[in-house]
Amino acid sequence: MPPSSTKKVLLAAPRGYCAGVDRAVIAVEKALELHGAPIYVRKEIVHNKYVVETLTERGAIFVSETDEVPEGARVVFSAHGVSPAVRDAAAARQLTTIDATCPLVTKVHKEAVRFARDNQTILLIGHTGHEEVEGTAGEAPEHTIVVNSPDDVDGLEVPDPSNVVWLSQTTLSVDETMETVRRLRAKFPELQDPPSDDICYATQNRQVAVKKIAPQVELMIVVGSANSSNSVRLVEVALQSGADASYRIDRAREVHDEWFDGVTTVGVTSGASVPEILVRDVLDALAGRGYETVEEVRTATEDLMFSLPREIRADLKQREAANAMKA
Repeated sequence: MPPSSTKKVLLAAPRGYCAGVDRAVIAVEKALELHGAPIYVRKEIVHNKYVVETLTERGAIFVSETDEVPEGARVVFSAHGVSPAVRDAAAARQLTTIDATCPLVTKVHKEAVRFARDNQTILLIGHTGHEEVEGTAGEAPEHTIVVNSPDDVDGLEVPDPSNVVWLSQTTLSVDETMETVRRLRAKFPELQDPPSDDICYATQNRQVAVKKIAPQVELMIVVGSANSSNSVRLVEVALQSGADASYRIDRAREVHDEWFDGVTTVGVTSGASVPEILVRDVLDALAGRGYETVEEVRTATEDLMFSLPREIRADLKQREAANAMKA
């Protein structure tokens, strides 16, 4: 990279909140507004520390499982989705549920159900233990094998190699997923594709933006939490695409002075569960180190919006009707 006398920041666009995350966070906020605290949330609503801490301050209580929720209480399912077993457990406790599952994750769930109905073996590309993978696999546990990486492929055994289909976690690296699919197809030539791409538009768009910026910077900073799969992937994509160094941080206070030795151009992006305020704090921290010039590098424009969960819409409609009666 040619030397530059001017310190600057290349700011990725798109970055930050995707439509599914925005919908899920608003769902919890609206539930608190409509029903008051506490509102229980199974798992983290989205994988971001700041968001979880902020909602906790407002009265949300985050739990690991539904059996931690008092019987008859109200619980929100996170954007990552849940298995039928979780829904059954909630029903057994007579919980009022609000389903904030991202519609793109719901699409994958429906695909899993359909393929299992056809007795196909589902090779689910994703990370064992991730909430989204647990939810999707839970739709058809007898038919699903989780494939964590391309290296897992060689050891795979399936009942019928001619009746195999692949699905994927929505927040993976596009390149690594396609490499896994390539190896799967080499092992199972009759492997079927899902009807549409499972990796979410926001995950892909953020990776494309990083790929464009990375060759132009010595340092790429990714704002996002450690348990955010798509944020972690952005660090990997930056390094693979030419950035000399890349670090993931939750907050601006985690930026280290030693990262900037010999650095003239810094790239900044954020994962799909990161509010813009955290990015602005990082830009302020960089400006304090002399990186005051900020150039936005846009590779796509996102205008997708999802309607709020039907339970929230019904409650809002009921409140509007009650207000109209009073007027």
